[in-house]
Amino acid sequence: MKADNQVFIDQIVERINASPFLIVVDYTGLTVGQFTEFRDKLRENGAHCQVAKNSYVKRAATTAELPEGLSDLLVGQTAVITGESDVVGAAKAIKDFAKTTEKPEVKGGVLDGAILDVAGISQLADLPSREALLSQLLGLLSQPATSLARILNEPGASLARVLQAKADQG
Repeated sequence: MKADNQVFIDQIVERINASPFLIVVDYTGLTVGQFTEFRDKLRENGAHCQVAKNSYVKRAATTAELPEGLSDLLVGQTAVITGESDVVGAAKAIKDFAKTTEKPEVKGGVLDGAILDVAGISQLADLPSREALLSQLLGLLSQPATSLARILNEPGASLARVLQAKADQG
C-alpha cells in the first residue's frame, strides 16, 4: 500500500474514533450542488460527510474495531457521516434533505459499537432534538422539588389564612 493511501486511511480512522456514531449513505444521483448543500446541512448539525473508497473505509473500520457487519454496507457510491456528539441531529439532517431530493439513501450505521439498520436511523431522526430532551428531563427533575416546596409551604399558608379570617372577624 502506498504511503498516501495509508495517510488517507489514518485520517478516516481518526474521524471514526472521534465520533460516537457513523452513518453510511448512498449518494448516487446527487448533483455536485445537491451534495454540497447536503454537506452544509450536516455541518450545521455538527456532522461531517466524507467520500472515500469503500476499501479504505473497510480498512479504517477494521483498524477502529467497528463491528464486522459494517463491511456489508460499503458497496457502491457511499459516503460516511461522522460527528462530534449528536447523532439525532445528523439523522434529522439526512431525513430532511431526503424529503426534497429522495437522496441520499441511508444504508445503515454504527452507534455505540452496534450496527444500526435503516429503521434504527429513521427512529433516531424522529426523536426530539438534544436540547428538547434536556428541557423535558429538567422539567421532570424539577417537578418533585416544586411539589415538595408547595407541600412544605401549605401549613404556613393555612395558618396565615386562619389568622387573616380571625382578624377580619374582629
